[in-house]
Amino acid sequence: MSITTPLQGIKVLDLSRILAGPWAGQMLADLGADVIKVERPGVGDDTRTWGPPYMPAAVGFEAEEAYEAAYFQTANRGKRSLCVDMSSSRGQLLIKQLVTKADVLIENFKVGGLAKYGLDFDSLIAINPRLVYCSITGFGQYGPDKDRAGYDFMIQAMGGLMSVTGSEGGEPMKVGVAVVDVMAGLYASNAIQGALIHQLRTGEGQHIDLALLDVQVATLANQAMNYIATHKNPKRLGNAHPNIVPYQAFATFDGHLILAVGNDGQFQRFCEVAGDVQIASNSLYTSNSLRVANRLTLVPKVAYLMEQHTTQWWLDALNKVSVPCGPICTLDQVFENPQIKARGMKISLEHQKLGSVESVANPIKLSATPLQYKQAPPMLGEHTQVVLSDWLAMEHSEYSDLLSTNIIA
Repeated sequence: MSITTPLQGIKVLDLSRILAGPWAGQMLADLGADVIKVERPGVGDDTRTWGPPYMPAAVGFEAEEAYEAAYFQTANRGKRSLCVDMSSSRGQLLIKQLVTKADVLIENFKVGGLAKYGLDFDSLIAINPRLVYCSITGFGQYGPDKDRAGYDFMIQAMGGLMSVTGSEGGEPMKVGVAVVDVMAGLYASNAIQGALIHQLRTGEGQHIDLALLDVQVATLANQAMNYIATHKNPKRLGNAHPNIVPYQAFATFDGHLILAVGNDGQFQRFCEVAGDVQIASNSLYTSNSLRVANRLTLVPKVAYLMEQHTTQWWLDALNKVSVPCGPICTLDQVFENPQIKARGMKISLEHQKLGSVESVANPIKLSATPLQYKQAPPMLGEHTQVVLSDWLAMEHSEYSDLLSTNIIA
């Protein structure tokens, strides 16, 4: 019996570029949807050239023949690439024909940017009332900043994340990954699937309006609620936690270790392992709220104890008594971690010019409908002909005419 996937049969047009939109499209592809990446002929997604580094070419190909940035491989697995010139009326008509067959469209153009092509929500919902149309922008479809461009770095700053990231008294810092884009992609894929359930129940499509700034504010999580509860701006605490102590990085005899004590029992067991039970019984530190209030005196005591032993000694001793802790790993150590290997977090997929391409797996594990990885990120325009045949049953003569007039590539 063939294995089905959660979104088998769902058709998606992905008109987005860079990271947030493509991340959402890749999530849908991993879940089994047929995702068509619509790109500009001869250029494609900007991230195709965002390097170095570039992926190594397969044997038999020169590097320039297989010129693919590692960045592009991040968010385009499982998609098919279709090149269409949407600036031409014939290209716009072709996309509209595809829309009549689609369940979902993802775009991240500026507000109103697709209206001049007749590819905005109002135009397309008129020809496909079932269409789930997801727009991802910096600031959303309305509000005083709706026309501004938005990029992850600036949104981390404007949305408050940088105000709580970095060391106290030091320079505000961004996170080392474009987390706003990634989180926006995850919110988008969740919203799309919710809208698809509504579509299946009612036959009705809808417009999803997702803003990077909204996503950043929503994902401030406990820091946002700390502010709402106190009306005080949280301080930058480096690797420390605003609500839990001790919960930060500590120097050991030979390196560093993350100690993540989440409750009073764990703190008691840490003190026993560290050989100083008097700290645990001290009236200043017997509860988490007291430890937070008295962190300035507690943290130096813990720091002194941590420096007495090596990182591995602490890992062995604390794991035996179920006190959460972990090393600070470089990426080579991450991918050599036996747990990461056991979970299959690195996969290989065949690529036309790169050979066997390694990438990072989707973390979702489904028991009845496991994810199936069908293909590596596509070459530019790799699937133009087959997509038009699959979705529109296009005859070869019409395809040849569109190709000869540079409407497609």
